[in-house]
Amino acid sequence: MGDAEKIAAYLEKHNKWKQPLTEMRTILNATELSEAVKWGSPSYSLDKTILISIVGFKNHCALWFHQGVFLKDAKSVLVNAQEGTTKGMRQLRLHEGDKLNKSLLKVYVLETIANHRAGKKIAPAKKALNMPAELKVTLEKNKKLAAAFKALTPGKQREYADHISGAKQEKTRVARMEKAVPLILQGVGLNDKYKNC
Repeated sequence: MGDAEKIAAYLEKHNKWKQPLTEMRTILNATELSEAVKWGSPSYSLDKTILISIVGFKNHCALWFHQGVFLKDAKSVLVNAQEGTTKGMRQLRLHEGDKLNKSLLKVYVLETIANHRAGKKIAPAKKALNMPAELKVTLEKNKKLAAAFKALTPGKQREYADHISGAKQEKTRVARMEKAVPLILQGVGLNDKYKNC
């Protein structure tokens, strides 16, 4: 199934919001942005960077501006849906009965493209790696394992550290560490088997 069919299915699935989502899609497709399905919803990219997504929820539909913090938002219609979590993303929400302001949306979309071209973006903050004692001690004892762990991406290292430290009991942390050793030596992440690669 291609992206066009996936988006058509997405709109059918969110039938309650089909009209505003279709109107948003029409405006977005009239720009230079390329349309694809990312993270399960229609997304719009430029230079392989997702700038905007449209989504349907239970109580509202929304247009996500991934770097919306840079939009002037003179009408104060954008919200930060996850205050304290998302730094750059802003959301334009429509609830049942709301009418889409198409001209305002066009202005925001064009401003988003201009901001992207100007290089405006908030890079995600790097999370510190909190090494549990069990992992630290095991890596100190096994140089081959330490080298394999160091070769993993920071995200995969964090998966292991979080998984091991997430156990409340020491025996569970030790058991998790023991199960992680062969995976680390293979150079795979803890959750790789669940990812669509």
